[in-house]
Amino acid sequence: MNVKKLGNVILAVKDLDVSVEFYHNVIGLPIKNQRRTWVDLGTTGALISLHPASLTAEHIGSSIENGITVGFVVGDLVSALEELESKGIKVYRNIVEHAVGKNAIVLDPDGYMISLFEPSFKDTAQQSGGYQGFTPA
Repeated sequence: MNVKKLGNVILAVKDLDVSVEFYHNVIGLPIKNQRRTWVDLGTTGALISLHPASLTAEHIGSSIENGITVGFVVGDLVSALEELESKGIKVYRNIVEHAVGKNAIVLDPDGYMISLFEPSFKDTAQQSGGYQGFTPA
């Protein structure tokens, strides 16, 4: 197997329109491709892809139970949280500070955890080229 890169993070969602509203209008990801039952959001790197959960089976289990967390790097975590809270977005875990930065977790309309990470560049030796977010544990 010769994996080149991560292409998509695919989320099964209860209501495609509600999830597109959240990721596009609230989080601010641009829509790259949109079809009736599939929406790709983002510009470069891995995309967030939204796909309706089964129309006949109940959508059960949130990422709190199954461990899925989507991480975004933000420039100012405090203002990002204030903006999201003003739009009625639920904060699952408030700001936690670590040596490499701070993060908080909010929930999307399906209960998927969204980790927001603001890196601290005080100690550049601890920073990597990738995401340094934190899980809820």
